[in-house]
Amino acid sequence: MAQTTQATYDDANLVMRLYDLRREEKLREARAWFFASFKPKSMADIDQLCPLGSDNNARMRQVASYWDMAASFVTAGVLNPELFFASNREMLVVAVRFRPVMADLRAAFKDPSFLKNLETVGQQFSDYLDKAGPGTLDAFVARVGG
Repeated sequence: MAQTTQATYDDANLVMRLYDLRREEKLREARAWFFASFKPKSMADIDQLCPLGSDNNARMRQVASYWDMAASFVTAGVLNPELFFASNREMLVVAVRFRPVMADLRAAFKDPSFLKNLETVGQQFSDYLDKAGPGTLDAFVARVGG
């Protein structure tokens, strides 16, 4: 991860806005379902858990698109990565849960950039945790990976 600049008040305000959005009722419901249930290892798992047109499919897409959007602020350079990492570990859970199926999802959608921001910032976050303390990332993945 490249050297970051000092976080600004704008960074802090954006982090607070992202937090406020997470409290929206439908997103809160989708997040609760995701963390309890979304642990796919294959595209077949996704097809079974989140069939097209189902509430679970909508929940999966809402969580994925929210965190991909939030990660896009980091990849676009408008949000300080370290400040984002300090208060959004939930994003890393989402990235970890999508890792085993990312290639299959991209192939199914014929979209090589599907959830690219989530993947990129998830890797930066992983590197950040590895640098913060040996074993931190491995312990995190073991706890939340599914």
